[in-house]
Amino acid sequence: MSNQLFFTPGPSQLYPTITQHLNNAMRENIGSISHRGKEFQMIFQEMKELLSDVLNIPPNYEIFITSSATEIWERIIQNLISKSSHHFVNGSFSERFYNFTTAYQLKSTVQISDFSQEFGEFKVPDEAELISITQNETSIGYSFNPDKIKNIRENNSEKLIALDLVSAVPSIPVDLSQIDTAYFSVQKCFGLPAGIGVWIVGPKCLEVSKAKASKNEIVGSYHSLAALKKNGDKNQTPETPNVLNIYLLKNVLKDMQLRGISSIQNETKYKAALLYQTFDQITELKTVIPHRVNRSKTVCVSEVLGGNTGLIEHLKSKQLIIGSGYESFKDQHIRIANFPAHSKESIEMLVDEIGKYFEKT
Repeated sequence: MSNQLFFTPGPSQLYPTITQHLNNAMRENIGSISHRGKEFQMIFQEMKELLSDVLNIPPNYEIFITSSATEIWERIIQNLISKSSHHFVNGSFSERFYNFTTAYQLKSTVQISDFSQEFGEFKVPDEAELISITQNETSIGYSFNPDKIKNIRENNSEKLIALDLVSAVPSIPVDLSQIDTAYFSVQKCFGLPAGIGVWIVGPKCLEVSKAKASKNEIVGSYHSLAALKKNGDKNQTPETPNVLNIYLLKNVLKDMQLRGISSIQNETKYKAALLYQTFDQITELKTVIPHRVNRSKTVCVSEVLGGNTGLIEHLKSKQLIIGSGYESFKDQHIRIANFPAHSKESIEMLVDEIGKYFEKT
């Protein structure tokens, strides 16, 4: 229904200007232009420039396009890891990346958080070539403490650090100078339809991939870093990309830039505070992540004592669509997205309806 509001953690509510940009795309025949032509090159170049500004990406880092963030896990394995990686796991998605490495028969290691406290001592094995960190775990609402990333960087200067930014940027400030590669998909905080992943790659990664290739190690084919860089230098992609979504991303980035990234981040804090305040005030709700420093501001997760079905159905009857728990928590948790596409007024309306439901029960 057209009047539904989606607070699902991805795909989620589309950014308010998407309809306008889609209409413009149809008028400009964006879906028909050649990905080797000048018009696309200009769109791609402008998108990269805007993203660099919005996320404060270091000037010597590259921006590449893939089909999804999930694909980037595999590309990182192919291009950047020969024998072993180390993974800080704080939920199902960070664990899935680790599982990808074991499927490639790498001797990777893992450190798992139980969510009740921050990661303890950060012990990265000497043999690990790459460290994987998930900034914002969409499955459970766990946010990695940015101060800890700085500490990991200082103690592992020779290793690559890969940062999963899915459901994090631009709502959460991140210092990309502390990491070597980062990635995200567009159907969460950027409020776009699913269909592309964005891979941010530092110069050290390009050197590592080149060294792997020189030793006849497999680094992939059309999406090897060398192929992505060769085409990226011409503001092109190795294959025919999702041109429409790149066009939409370019325009939404421009909208966000005009709105102000600091304004978006401050609104995110305000809306998250409303949601967690609601969880704390209602006895039937229990915030899953106890420590505030680790509570996600963009995917707020609560356990519903007695099960989530009634609450989800009540909100759905009011055209408010929230997410259920992930995998084994499907019937116990609710996950509420707090992305830039969600206005303060919509979050206020949502928490009001949550309160009304529990007043009746």
